[in-house]
Amino acid sequence: MSWGKCVLLTALLLGNCVGGEIVVVRPEDTGEALVNPGMGWGFHFYSNIPTNYGSKLAPSDTLDDFPGLSHIYLRIPWSYLEPQEGKFDWSALDVPAQRWIDKGRQIALRISCSESWMRYATPQWVQKAGAKGYNFTVGKGVDPNGPFWEPDYKDPIFLEKLDNFLAALAKRYDGSADVAFIDIGSFGVWGEGHTWASSKLPFDYETRKIHVDLYCKHFRETLLAINDDFAGPDAKGGHSAITDYALSKGVTLRDDSILVQAGKNAYFHADLAEAFWPKLPVILECEHYGSSKKRGCWQDGSLYLQAVEDYHASYASIHWWPREFLEENRDLIRRINLRLGYRLQLVEASWPSEVDIDSDLRFAAKWRNAGVAPCLAGGYPAVTLKDDKGGIVGVFVDEGFDVRSLPVGPPGEAKVVDREAIFVLSPLLYSNWRPGVRQPGAYELYVSVGTRTGTPRIALPLSRDDGQRRYRLGTLSVTSGK
Repeated sequence: MSWGKCVLLTALLLGNCVGGEIVVVRPEDTGEALVNPGMGWGFHFYSNIPTNYGSKLAPSDTLDDFPGLSHIYLRIPWSYLEPQEGKFDWSALDVPAQRWIDKGRQIALRISCSESWMRYATPQWVQKAGAKGYNFTVGKGVDPNGPFWEPDYKDPIFLEKLDNFLAALAKRYDGSADVAFIDIGSFGVWGEGHTWASSKLPFDYETRKIHVDLYCKHFRETLLAINDDFAGPDAKGGHSAITDYALSKGVTLRDDSILVQAGKNAYFHADLAEAFWPKLPVILECEHYGSSKKRGCWQDGSLYLQAVEDYHASYASIHWWPREFLEENRDLIRRINLRLGYRLQLVEASWPSEVDIDSDLRFAAKWRNAGVAPCLAGGYPAVTLKDDKGGIVGVFVDEGFDVRSLPVGPPGEAKVVDREAIFVLSPLLYSNWRPGVRQPGAYELYVSVGTRTGTPRIALPLSRDDGQRRYRLGTLSVTSGK
C-alpha cells in the first residue's frame, strides 16, 4: 500500500482500552480499477448483430486486461433464441456467459423485437400466427415493399407470444446472481424505445406501459432498465410519464445515446437520471466508438466522463472492438474508473496498539465515497484479526454503519464521515485454538466492507489484500492483563 503518514500517539487511554499508544494510519487510494457489485464496465459481446463485438475474441479471452470490466452485455434479437414457438436455443447466451461467469463476472441482457439489419427480429412464426406489423425501410418509415418487419407493439397476438417468451426467459434468469440487469428491450427498433429508424410510427403511453408491465410481471428480483428514449419528446423538467412510472416499479434508467452527437448535444437526459441515481444504478451506453470517432463526435472522449458525472452513472459500456477501445482510451478509462459507481476510501483508521483480552477494542475510521453514485448494494465495515499463520481469530462488524449512507460529491469534494465502533474481545478471541483456552498475542489487523456477518463483498482501493477483499492495516497486541 502507498501509505500516508503513519502516526503513533503516545500516552492516550481510550475508555476500557489499556495501552500506551494509538496507531493511526492514513492509507492512500491505490488508483486501481475496482470490480464491485452494481457497477463497472460492460462489454458489448453482442451489439444486436451477433458478429459485433465478441466475435474476434478467442474462447479463452475474457478481457482480463480491461480495468473495471464487471459484466458482458448480450443484446440480441428474440428470433435467435426462439426460432420455433416454444422451442428455445439458449446457446447464444449460455456460451459467452459461461466464459465470464467462470471469471466471477456477470452478464446483462437485452432481447430486441425490431432491427434495421434483419427482417425478423421478432420470430417470423409470430407474424404467421396472425400478429400485425409493418414493413419498413430505414429512413423512410412504413413501406409496403420495405425489407424489414416491425410488430405492432400493442397487437394482442404479439403480446401473447412475447409474454410466453418472457416467462421462459425469467425462469432462467430472474434472481440469478450471474445477472447484473436486464433491459426492457421489446419496444422500439434495437430495443431502444423509439421507432425513428424503423416504422416512424408514434406509440402512446399505454403501449409503452404494457411493455414495462410485462417485464415487471416476470422479473420480480432482477434489476430491470428502461431506455431514456421511451420518454421521447415527452421528457420535460427531468420527468416523463413513462420513466416516472418505471421508477415507481423499481426499474432503473439507461441512456444509449452518449456521443452519438458532439458538444452540447453529446447527451440529452441527464436530468431524467436525477430521480433514479439516488435509488438505482444508472447505466450509460456510448455510441459505437468507431462511428462516433469517424463523425468527429468523440474527440478526446472527455464528454463520456462528463456524462458519468452528470448522470451519476454506475455502469458504462465498451461499445466497440474492446482492445482498440482500450488502447486508444487508456487514460480516459482510468479517469472514468476513479469516478464510475462508488469508490469507498478509508481516509484514516486508528486503534490502540495494545489492548487487554478482557476489555474492548475501539476502532475509529474516516470513510469517504469518491465515486459519483451511492453504494446502493450497501455494506458494513469489519475488523478481522489474524494470527501469524493467517488464521482468523476475531471478526468484528460495525453493524450500525451502512456505507450506503456515504454521500457523493464532485471530484475530491465528497464529505468524509467519522465512525467509531467499540468491539468486545472477550470471550471469543482464540489463538492456536484449544478448548476453553484464550491466548494473548500479536495479531494482524485487517479492514473490509461486506455483510453483517463479516463476509467481505466490496473491493477497496487499498493494497495488502489477503485475496478475499480484506486489507491489512497493521497489528494489534492483545495482552493477558491481569
